[in-house]
Amino acid sequence: MITRSSVRHLRIPFSLFLLPVFLFALALTPNLNGDRLLLVFLALHLFLYPSSNGYNSFFDRDEESIGGLKHPPKVTPDLYWLSQGFFLISLILGAMISLGFAGMLLVYGLVSMAYSHPRIRIKKYPWASWIIAGFFQGYFTFAMAYAGLSDLGWDVIVKPHVIIPGLLTSLMLWGNYPLTQVYQHREDSKRGDCTLSLKLGIKGTFLFSALFFALTGAAFIWYFLDRGQDQIIWVYLGAMAPIILFFLIWFGFVNQNPEKYASYSWAMGMNSLSALALNAFFIYYFLENTQIQQVFGY
Repeated sequence: MITRSSVRHLRIPFSLFLLPVFLFALALTPNLNGDRLLLVFLALHLFLYPSSNGYNSFFDRDEESIGGLKHPPKVTPDLYWLSQGFFLISLILGAMISLGFAGMLLVYGLVSMAYSHPRIRIKKYPWASWIIAGFFQGYFTFAMAYAGLSDLGWDVIVKPHVIIPGLLTSLMLWGNYPLTQVYQHREDSKRGDCTLSLKLGIKGTFLFSALFFALTGAAFIWYFLDRGQDQIIWVYLGAMAPIILFFLIWFGFVNQNPEKYASYSWAMGMNSLSALALNAFFIYYFLENTQIQQVFGY
């Protein structure tokens, strides 16, 4: 029997935080197709990501706040099989597009399992987990979504027009990833996971993320300039402004009282604002880049 707690551990709404990567791939996809768009979206956001969340929760068995759950319920045995069922459905949906896309989903799923499984547990290695999580949730996911949306194969991963935007998405995630760990120091220490945030310390985490936010902003500006999309830069900066402002205010409070303000509420506030602003920006970029509005006479 599937328990309510297991459904909650899938954290399906949390998948929206990774939606900007899908939207960026969508904006650059040359072969738009409604059926493929729906299948890729469902495979990633309704099944693959929740499967990963549930699998992670099953082995972590967190007692304190985790991403998307301030008070995580007790883990029950059915969560493992529920997460595997969601993973299987994502593969079936992927195979409806192509075996290549399904293979990419399989690789992503296996890496996410290795991240949490006690025999491998990439999560306990600070730099390795940071690199792998940022690469697979960014670059690899961008390439995977682009391949699925365009009905292309594995070779798309090494195409220059995929490499550059893919790396941009990884830069975004490498900057934000340590901030998602900043409120979990006690839980991670208790479990023996030396996360990057734990290694850097609370203030070090913020300085590290600030550096990558600056690199990401500069890289996106270069990308838009290189594509001759100067006007997009101002929209991008407008979308980033509230995120950076929130980050600076949060950092200011953390400097005063790290224990109080390096909290779940502030971290989820940062994540939610980032997702809202970036999703809005990439939807705008999709509409501008594809000029799809003209098709419908707008």
